[in-house]
Amino acid sequence: MEYVLKKRVYLMETKLAIFKGSEIRRTLHSDEWWFAVVDIVATLTVSADPKQYVKKMRQRDSELNSYWGTICTPLPLRTQDGKTRKINCANTEGVFRIIQSIPSPKAEPFKRWLAKVGYERVQEIEDPELASKRTKEIYRAKGYSENWIEKRMRGIAIRAELTDEWTDRGVKESPEYTILTAEISKAAFGMTPAEYKRHKGLNRQNLRDHMTDLELIFSMLGEAATTEIARKQDAQGFVKNKVASNKGGTIAGDARKNLELETGSDVISSKNYLTEPERQRRLSQKKK
Repeated sequence: MEYVLKKRVYLMETKLAIFKGSEIRRTLHSDEWWFAVVDIVATLTVSADPKQYVKKMRQRDSELNSYWGTICTPLPLRTQDGKTRKINCANTEGVFRIIQSIPSPKAEPFKRWLAKVGYERVQEIEDPELASKRTKEIYRAKGYSENWIEKRMRGIAIRAELTDEWTDRGVKESPEYTILTAEISKAAFGMTPAEYKRHKGLNRQNLRDHMTDLELIFSMLGEAATTEIARKQDAQGFVKNKVASNKGGTIAGDARKNLELETGSDVISSKNYLTEPERQRRLSQKKK
């Protein structure tokens, strides 16, 4: 369910950056986009003085004002005079909260979108299958084939099963999940996820959304094997689960190497789907 919302947030971030043809300044902070609040207000209102509008908005909405320091962070951005100054910025969640306090017709599309997402979230809690269906719809819209989508969805389920197992075994979500995931990836592919992303020419994109069928399969094998080993060996705590992660990744790595030896082809690919959708690339390869 969170995955679906993250995808929609990513699409919304893109809209925020170019909404109504007005450039909204943004900067990366703590590995996420933060947007200039004054630019958001200027775009969604007819105010001649967005800074004053923000001030009055905070006076009008006491609840928003009470945790303004939590929502906003001063970050360095380029100003119209070409200089760099610290300007109040908010991440996507903060921007959505600010938009709720803007009584403007231009803000209504965002408010309706938020209401729709909230309603869908409630639906997905009541019927988790809807989250899976919506995720598939997103992948189809992005140009992925049905075969690839089925593997990706299976991979998501296997990943969720693994992280649930880690939680039950005393592994902390941050940063231990990241370390264990890197351990599996290094043993399976010879690279950490960060290195793998660089190999594929990716930046903030989701690595697995740019994997081939075989890359997805061996990713699933590494994580499924890790889950099984952790259960059979009753691995408790971070250290023992790191050992299990290395073993699970090694199983996938050995299988990958054996396949490469038999086929004479590398499983690991530097290709991505940034410019050519997966479905289109698959069709292009069939024609060759």
